[in-house]
Amino acid sequence: MKLPQNKFKKALSSNKTQFGLWMGLPDNICAEIGAGAGFDWLLIDAEHAPFDLRGIQSHLQAIAPYGVPALVRPPEGTTAIIKQLLDIGAQSLLIPMVNTADQARQLVQDSLYPPQGIRGLGTSMARAARWNGIEDYLQNANNEICLIVQAETQQAIDNLAEIVAIDGIHAVFIGPSDLSASMGHVGNPGHPEVVAAVEKSIEIIVNAGKAAGVLAVDKALAEGYAAKGASFVGVGVDASLLATSVRNLAMQFCQPDKTDELSASY
Repeated sequence: MKLPQNKFKKALSSNKTQFGLWMGLPDNICAEIGAGAGFDWLLIDAEHAPFDLRGIQSHLQAIAPYGVPALVRPPEGTTAIIKQLLDIGAQSLLIPMVNTADQARQLVQDSLYPPQGIRGLGTSMARAARWNGIEDYLQNANNEICLIVQAETQQAIDNLAEIVAIDGIHAVFIGPSDLSASMGHVGNPGHPEVVAAVEKSIEIIVNAGKAAGVLAVDKALAEGYAAKGASFVGVGVDASLLATSVRNLAMQFCQPDKTDELSASY
């Protein structure tokens, strides 16, 4: 049995922007719907959505038959969480709130087996190694890891050049929502100052020879960031898409006072 190739990591080296979907609904059927929709990648968001470790693994299993690369964002980047996510089969990790180069260096250590890092060995219990069914997993696993750090504060942007220069960091993802709050424009990721900061960050990342990513659910912003050199762009969130769709449908058939009353009950 061969170690699966990290398709997402390979795609980052192409000249084509990869467009993806954020997965926040923890039901497997939602994972399958997203996997069959035609996106270049999916991200399982355990930072803000109610995923536990088994739920993430279940999503990975549901997505796998469709051949779509799956990224995982944990609630935080700790040694133990990273080890667990890699063992259940995640190959691409997006670590939130990375503000300094020291944080980034530690994440590289956490994600790699010795001698390059400190990832613990437990392949007999690891789905990633197919429970010791993959030959030379320990010798080759490091090559298929894609480590993405998320810069989403003014502090991270100030330290970006130092962060992106670290060997073992394959990409930097800019989070416009939290960045907008950090810059004093909370709830307005489309503010001109925020957009300018994102575009400048993309330039710094690309010039350092690394891949730049960003979340932009506004079509014009998404296309603009892609044109500036973003290698991967998240263009939708499954929970938001469902919420918007069902609300719009309700508005077509239901009286406003009924929907207002329903909303108030929550």
